Amino acid sequence: MASLGMYWNTGFKKRAVKMASSAKEINNEKQNNRVELPEKVKKSRVLILGGTGRVGGSTAIALSKFCPDLHIIIAGRNREKGNAMVSKLGKNSEFAEVNIDDREALEANLTDVDIVVHTAGPFQQSENCKVLEAAIGTKTAYLDVCDDTSYATRAKSYMNKALEANIPAITTGGIYPGVSNVMAAELVRTAKLESNGELERLRFYYYTAGTGGAGPTILATSFLLLGEDVVAYNKGEEIKLKPYSGMLTIDFGIGIGKKDVFLLNLPEVKSVHEVLGVPTVSARFGTDPFFWNWGMIAMRNLLPPEFLRDRSKVQQLVQLFDPVVRAVDGTTGEAVSMRVDLECSDGHNRIGIFSHKRLSR
Repeated sequence: MASLGMYWNTGFKKRAVKMASSAKEINNEKQNNRVELPEKVKKSRVLILGGTGRVGGSTAIALSKFCPDLHIIIAGRNREKGNAMVSKLGKNSEFAEVNIDDREALEANLTDVDIVVHTAGPFQQSENCKVLEAAIGTKTAYLDVCDDTSYATRAKSYMNKALEANIPAITTGGIYPGVSNVMAAELVRTAKLESNGELERLRFYYYTAGTGGAGPTILATSFLLLGEDVVAYNKGEEIKLKPYSGMLTIDFGIGIGKKDVFLLNLPEVKSVHEVLGVPTVSARFGTDPFFWNWGMIAMRNLLPPEFLRDRSKVQQLVQLFDPVVRAVDGTTGEAVSMRVDLECSDGHNRIGIFSHKRLSR
């Protein structure tokens, strides 16, 4: 399997654009040609909320390798896990015990940092944007990896306040949405350049092996999404569909193959419709082994939506399933793949695929 690649399909004529030959080459490039940053940026202080988790921890390690001079503050509730991460990162790091629900403590920890990276999910069923509010209040640059429609919409409503504070504030900056939105934007850009037709339909398809190694947070996210109606668009009209329904079998290409995917309520659907102007948009997700998909359907049918929208009850479910999930993850690996399909009225259709054997990387 190609470790990292994007492939385009125009009608029946296929052409491949090689983004990087392999993850090994990318790592070699980073080691041999480390990016030189301005001195002020090199010495930046970066606070990573959720830094003891899989996503936050991977972010911290990647930043440390990218620029060893950065001062990285791992923020979380578990001091033991935090100290373990600090020992892995080395001298330019420290741990800060932070509860994101405590606005006063949060602002105190933001006063002397240059940017806060918010990875403390799940974002589903969050009733506020406390971290973003605190970042704007302390004039601290902000980035999150939100994957929830309601949270993303709420975060975007702070745009004018962020502009007034003169700080960058970026929401939904993870792999999907994030990378997947960049793929969608590129497909739309090339379609407008090369096609005489109108944009008609764009569909997101996602696959991960198990939890992709992401652990409890992604498990909680998946369960919470089962309690949400799926928002999609059909010829410009917003429609609501049943979560984890509408199964399709999609070919994710080399190294992944054909996988079953199901409808989920994801924020990129709304943004692609509103920002890129595509009238018909939807998003589907699937996982391995196949019985996890069956389990998701069973949970949707057996548990009331009110239960699946309750974060505390979902966390109890996660604790129950977590040992089994970790055991299965050990055998499934952590492959990830994203496929974006764009259809135009003149038949000039395009496909983008991004696959990697390790989601954490």
